[in-house]
Amino acid sequence: MSDPPNECTSVHSFGTLPRVSTPSGPTYLDALSLLSEAADELVVRSVRDAHDAWADRFGGYPGRAIAGAVCGGLSAGLRAASAGLGKVAETGVGPRLEDGPRGRFVSSAVNGLIGDRLVAERPRLAIAMAVRSAGRDVPLDGPGLAAAFPDATGRVVVFLHGLCENESYWERCRERTGTTYGEALAGAGWTPVFLRANTGLGLRQNGVALSALLQRLVEDWPVPVRRIALVGHSMGGLILRAAGAVAHGVERPWTHLVSDVVTLGTPHLGAPVARGIGHGSRGLGRRPETATFGRILDLRSVGVHDLVAGLAEDVPPLPHARYRLVAATVTASRRHPVGHVVGDLLVRVPSAYGRDRHGRELFPGADVLHVGRTDHFGLLNHPEVHRALGDWLA
Repeated sequence: MSDPPNECTSVHSFGTLPRVSTPSGPTYLDALSLLSEAADELVVRSVRDAHDAWADRFGGYPGRAIAGAVCGGLSAGLRAASAGLGKVAETGVGPRLEDGPRGRFVSSAVNGLIGDRLVAERPRLAIAMAVRSAGRDVPLDGPGLAAAFPDATGRVVVFLHGLCENESYWERCRERTGTTYGEALAGAGWTPVFLRANTGLGLRQNGVALSALLQRLVEDWPVPVRRIALVGHSMGGLILRAAGAVAHGVERPWTHLVSDVVTLGTPHLGAPVARGIGHGSRGLGRRPETATFGRILDLRSVGVHDLVAGLAEDVPPLPHARYRLVAATVTASRRHPVGHVVGDLLVRVPSAYGRDRHGRELFPGADVLHVGRTDHFGLLNHPEVHRALGDWLA
């Protein structure tokens, strides 16, 4: 499997505080244990339940008992494999997921899909909100930050990825542009800080964790912080907004340093794809023969559920920050019928701009940018966005 963050695909490609990770971190055995459990829950049990529902509708048949026995045996075997692999994984044996880009890709994707369940049931596999450097978490203290950012400046630009992504996604298409947003802004005197989050958690829970992280970052940064810019892709923009709405019991919260908030393809008013999944699960659940498939769709995380509505008026913008909203369409013009309907394939332009069909705006006076002929992930490293960031963060 190639590492998706390094792929440059065409337009047609489709409230808790940060916890401390275990010293060893999750291994591939943890992932295999989870896979065995998922195979039992999502495949074997789903096949069995659908099979039984159809048998009931047609009055049953002689082979039903045999089929049930086969499914029961497979289920028992997978449960035993999951438990056995989990016990071995607790010893720390085996290569760690965090040691390579493919492992980090798998970890971030799984956390986005079921990250809320991982926190409760498999905490070793749950990602902790963290500053990242060289594929590792950076300790949020003076020595840790000084070691990770030896050339720190007083202007800090924070990057937060979207659903099922990680900090490596900001390097997409680097071979095409010759640089990344972080590298370009570093050349202009900013210090880029990349974060990683468990995007399967709820927006407000991640917002609380992020707010606590940024407060510690400001307090222990190697030099006094004069200005903060926030850049979020997709769900990352929603989490940044949620963090800004969290009240602090400190004299000088980090929010007073934020001068700019840039969101790239962020579904401020919700994403049609997430909404469609919700409708699909409810529709499938109405009939016994398809209820099991509806249950599969409903296993999606709280984070995916939150994408249905986005964040509306109950999370106001920071009054002293400039908001820069970037939307994309697969067509050159956002008014093209196809571009109007599908947007960037995941988010439509009105949602990315925070403008509803009644003319109300979440961000009055915000700067907006439309990028044509690209998709949702093309916004992670696009020449037009490079130029805009250079102007906005001058």
